[in-house]
Amino acid sequence: MERTAAVVLAAGKGSRMGSTIHKQYMELCGKPLLYHTLRAFEESSVDEIVLVTGPGEVPFCQNEIVDRYGFSKISAVTEGGKERFHSVYAGLKAVGDCAYVLIHDGARPCVTKEIIEASRVAAIRYGACVVGMPVKDTIKISDENGYAALTPDRTSLWQIQTPQAFRYDLVLRAYNRLMDSESFQKRVTDDAMVVETMTKEKVKLIQGDYTNIKVTTPEDLEIASVFLNRIYGKK
Repeated sequence: MERTAAVVLAAGKGSRMGSTIHKQYMELCGKPLLYHTLRAFEESSVDEIVLVTGPGEVPFCQNEIVDRYGFSKISAVTEGGKERFHSVYAGLKAVGDCAYVLIHDGARPCVTKEIIEASRVAAIRYGACVVGMPVKDTIKISDENGYAALTPDRTSLWQIQTPQAFRYDLVLRAYNRLMDSESFQKRVTDDAMVVETMTKEKVKLIQGDYTNIKVTTPEDLEIASVFLNRIYGKK
């Protein structure tokens, strides 16, 4: 079986949390939030994990996260960059010999082994895929004055999550081109967009789970604790 790597991004500052502690290190169910994210990948079928941290945080993550909790699949801890795409690129370059790679937000601690495995299988089958869920709410597109201008058909709308999984050569080629395109860098929002635009490759949408939330605000921590207890059971 061809090797699969995971790039886990933990370089964000989490300014909307209203805390001096970066959200990936905040306590969630008695452990750092990032622990729960890494645990899911450690217990999955991926062969190696590259952890991307914020500036100056490599020693802390190595000592207080990787070594302290015994994550054996983490092959490298590397420093990210100013924007998310810089961090992804750093992570991709740190990956060892692999055929497929899953890119995941460290602030999504409720990802499950089942979602990870479905992403890996879809990457093998389609070459590029993203996890997401159909939107539940009506979506409005506003005009420049804040009035509703358009209501798209929600049956075709998805809220995108991570992991986003790709053939390694495909996503690395896309990011190499992105790094040479400063005009596009200002508009990029996720890895699928990079692949779609830089290579014209189609990206398959696969269902994840509504519980696979990104922790962004304080109330998200409370919600995530409920979901984690549901996934792993109360200790």
